[in-house]
Amino acid sequence: MTPSTQSPQWSLIFFCWIIAAISTLGSLFFSEVMSMPPCVLCWYQRIFMYPLLFIFSVGLFPFDARCTRYALPLAISGWLFALYHTLLYKGFIPENLQPCSQGISCADMKLELFGVITIPLLSLVAFSILITLLIAVQKGTNK
Repeated sequence: MTPSTQSPQWSLIFFCWIIAAISTLGSLFFSEVMSMPPCVLCWYQRIFMYPLLFIFSVGLFPFDARCTRYALPLAISGWLFALYHTLLYKGFIPENLQPCSQGISCADMKLELFGVITIPLLSLVAFSILITLLIAVQKGTNK
């Protein structure tokens, strides 16, 4: 069975592509346009997000649900870094466990929307949505 562009799995991968594209462009906007240099943890999250855009692009045309095999480990790894960064931002992780001892601090509040939404939280939400959608694609193709 070859799923067409009308299949639910194709739509889920396309939505993953949209999230990865928005996340990639958003991170570039923050660093290049708003002149907010990324910290070490932001770089690691970018390392896991940027390839996802390419993986989803290759998986869409022609559709290949097996792209989830490569995308899911990257999304989970990025999620772990985003979780750690979010906990660091919120003060749950002590200073002696912070990886950013030189240069840009990983705990500095560079942007906070509505008093709650931070850049690491945006990353955590993006990776969480990607993981959920990728698991749904895997369950849909295993039927």
